Amino acid sequence: ELGNLNDAPFSGDEENGGSEEQKTEINGNWIPATSITEAKINAKAKRRLRKNSSRDSGRGDSVSENGETLKVGVVVPTSPKGKLLDRRSRSGKGRGLPKKGGAGGKGVWGTPGQVYDVEEVDVKDPNYDDDQENCVYETVVLPLDERAFEKTLTPIIQEYFEHGDTNEVSEMLKNLNLGEMKYSVPVLAVSLALEGKASHREMTSKLISDLCGTVVSKTDVEKSFDRLLKELPELVLDSPKAPQV
Repeated sequence: ELGNLNDAPFSGDEENGGSEEQKTEINGNWIPATSITEAKINAKAKRRLRKNSSRDSGRGDSVSENGETLKVGVVVPTSPKGKLLDRRSRSGKGRGLPKKGGAGGKGVWGTPGQVYDVEEVDVKDPNYDDDQENCVYETVVLPLDERAFEKTLTPIIQEYFEHGDTNEVSEMLKNLNLGEMKYSVPVLAVSLALEGKASHREMTSKLISDLCGTVVSKTDVEKSFDRLLKELPELVLDSPKAPQV
């Protein structure tokens, strides 16, 4: 048996018949040559794959597990991010068109050009009231207080000194809710005229005459001049000739 052993890579059987595959000893273990060949091929393929991936890394490309080149920034359809950007129906139905033709959703009034009919009142409604159909809604104007009165009427009278139209002043005063401040209209007009020219005083006399009976009454005019006489000491400070005027 010892005489049959030799240093050749083939055993006696392989020399005789050649039916067994070639073997190589590595680290004391006998490994078939076909396995070594396959390992070399796989190692060479991996080296080529790593070389290609390192070459394409500068161009923003990456290699998938299957060896396919993928562009960086391109979202894979199967990734979660790709599903978020997908506007198709999650149920797999539909063509991705807007619901209800664009008339659905929050804050939407309807499709363009849609005309709504007049809604009829239901008589059988528990909240129905017979008097609600006969209601007349009017704009309520709050009465002016003392501060708002002077702030509102001063520009009106000053503009009157420019155009001299008493009818325009009358119409503007009728749109205001003067309330108990009606008698203050002549007081304010005379006070502003004392600080102005002689022509302004003549225009103020005409204005009070035209407003009497339409905007203010005779009682309001009497009350206004009584107040002017009481405030005369204060008016003298601004207009020294106020008593004679």
